Amino acid sequence: MAIVDLISTSVVRVPLKSKTKTEVIRELVDVLDKADKISDKESVFKAVIARENMGSTGLEKGIAVPHAKTEKVKNLTLAIGVAPDGVDFDALDGEKSKLFFLLLAQPNQSGPHIEALAEIARITRSQSFCRLLVNAATPEEVVELFRED
Repeated sequence: MAIVDLISTSVVRVPLKSKTKTEVIRELVDVLDKADKISDKESVFKAVIARENMGSTGLEKGIAVPHAKTEKVKNLTLAIGVAPDGVDFDALDGEKSKLFFLLLAQPNQSGPHIEALAEIARITRSQSFCRLLVNAATPEEVVELFRED
């Protein structure tokens, strides 16, 4: 399954209101809850925080990919958040993260989960694409950018 197939305006938040790592995770989990993609938002939040406590998913160049495996999703699920001013996500390069890809999968979905992480890594290698995402003003713009990629 391609990342673009997981993206709709209902799972995109532009801009994120959150100012901390924990708030970003909570806000993106709330997005998935409102989109009816998860069955228990508190359990999902705890699963993502538990994974984050094992090591930051703040990568480099403004990208963060918080993720977890949980029984509280039916299928591979993604939420995207954009924080133009950045949020300290304990990134590897020490920079603030601006693009957030919250990925959830069932515990037995290792293959699709890893493939999705790899596709996010591939997509975000393009600095120009990431700049376009950071500058998007609406969820519709974010979805359109992924459809064009």
